[in-house]
Amino acid sequence: MAEGKVALVTGGTSGIGLGVARGLAKDGWRVVICGRRAELVNAHSAENGFDGHVCDVTQPQSVEEMFAGIAARQGRLDLVFNNAGRFAPAANFGELDAATWREMIDTNLNGAFYVAQGAFRVMRDQSPQGGRIINNGSISAYVPRPHAASYTTSKHAITGLTKSISLDGRPYNIACGQIDIGNAATDMTSNMSAGSLQANGSMAPEPTFDMAHVVDAVRYMAGLPLSANVQFMTVMATTMPYIGRG
Repeated sequence: MAEGKVALVTGGTSGIGLGVARGLAKDGWRVVICGRRAELVNAHSAENGFDGHVCDVTQPQSVEEMFAGIAARQGRLDLVFNNAGRFAPAANFGELDAATWREMIDTNLNGAFYVAQGAFRVMRDQSPQGGRIINNGSISAYVPRPHAASYTTSKHAITGLTKSISLDGRPYNIACGQIDIGNAATDMTSNMSAGSLQANGSMAPEPTFDMAHVVDAVRYMAGLPLSANVQFMTVMATTMPYIGRG
């Protein structure tokens, strides 16, 4: 159990983020969530006993203010599930709008960087020193879907971010790992049962799996002592088109 330890979940007002926040609370973590919409942050915080912060992870000052609030209200930080992110509308690479590209990089990569760096500094400077950062990658951190260049690029970059944090965190007892999720059943994947574009140009329904298994996986990663780390974990629907995709 993690009684008294503090965990931050970004994108904690819906989907996987909210599920993980509830799961960590069951394990005894003092859970902090953040999101952009104040009404959702406040409602879920009141319902679940979270410490809620309104934060836009694409804005460095907003992230800095969040970490200042966590320091003031919690005193330390032991875990971050760096989860905030979004999908982009499907677009052939030749037609990909530059504004969409910037929006995806700002949210999925820059936002993850701002949060991870803020957490790293807190964990480095606190006493006892150390903590754990878990980045939410994707199956797309390894293989792309058609018409998804901006999302795929952002998630490939998360893998490099994870490795760099792992290396630079060693002197400070900071562990960093990544969970890569394929077709968990959430609002973001609800259209997959109707059909998704495949590499050969066809449309085909894709299997999904219960999000509870993602929550359990993050809880396992979070519960390890800092002397052990899951560097990369892939949790996916068994028969999704990934192994042998194409």
